[in-house]
Amino acid sequence: MDIVLANPRGFCAGVNRAIAIVHQALERYQPPVYVLHEIVHNTHVLEELRQRGAVFVEELEQIPQGAVTIFSAHGVSRAVEDQARALGLRTIDATCPLVSKVHRRMNRLHEMGYDVLVIGHKGHPEVEGTCGQASGPVHVLSTPAEIAALEVADPAKVGYVTQTTLSVDDTAELLKALRLRFPLIAEPERTDICYATTNRQAAVRRLADMVDLVLIVGSKNSSNSNRLREVARLRHTPAHLIDDAGEIDPRWFAGVHRVGISAGASAPEHLVAEVVRWLQGHGAGVVSEMTGQEERVSFLVPDLHV
Repeated sequence: MDIVLANPRGFCAGVNRAIAIVHQALERYQPPVYVLHEIVHNTHVLEELRQRGAVFVEELEQIPQGAVTIFSAHGVSRAVEDQARALGLRTIDATCPLVSKVHRRMNRLHEMGYDVLVIGHKGHPEVEGTCGQASGPVHVLSTPAEIAALEVADPAKVGYVTQTTLSVDDTAELLKALRLRFPLIAEPERTDICYATTNRQAAVRRLADMVDLVLIVGSKNSSNSNRLREVARLRHTPAHLIDDAGEIDPRWFAGVHRVGISAGASAPEHLVAEVVRWLQGHGAGVVSEMTGQEERVSFLVPDLHV
């Protein structure tokens, strides 16, 4: 059995930035440093940061007054920002710059009197943070049926933003339905789905056509990792989402001659290497890597003085 590695895969610029912010905050302010929600959706990354002194909480009330508090890469609502100030917390914003860009576009649309449609998964932290930044009417949509049933104040004054980690294919279908429902809808110049999500989905689409089985390294609550598994399955290639090599089932490989591996944008590369070692320990041979889109995006870490 041969192994083919997707390219690109793994960490994106927003995840690198968010993790770097936590590391630098721990160095500057010393543990404990508190993080509201999971800084990124990966169990291994979270455990590594916990061992260094990061404390992950779900409510601001769990944080002592005056403590250093980091907002996750997914972004938070204005209400959370206001509550943190009221509680006297020293906050650092690790929101991915591409998510912040979505927030700014939504607010510009509201300033022009538009209803804003948020295409995304209800309950996802990024969607909740985006909606919580709204200064006007906002509607979360995830199916064509919801689009068909939507009522807005003025169909000529509607715009949309999207969650950054959606399926490119699924979103295209939803946008088609939106344009039919609202012919004058205001659209962004470029899609809100981030470069990393787009590139990784394109790579897995190619990978799935080359192999008999795809393994996606990523945590179960990672939206972009789940989308990668879906992309492979849509190409009629069996695919499994695994946190690490410990979740591999040897029975998956019966009759498999080539296995492909990719990783979600919050999954570290050492987990991919462990999966490769597991496969080699169970008889896999040649390891090759696809050619793919070179990613040169990087984001500066903000001034952490709080």
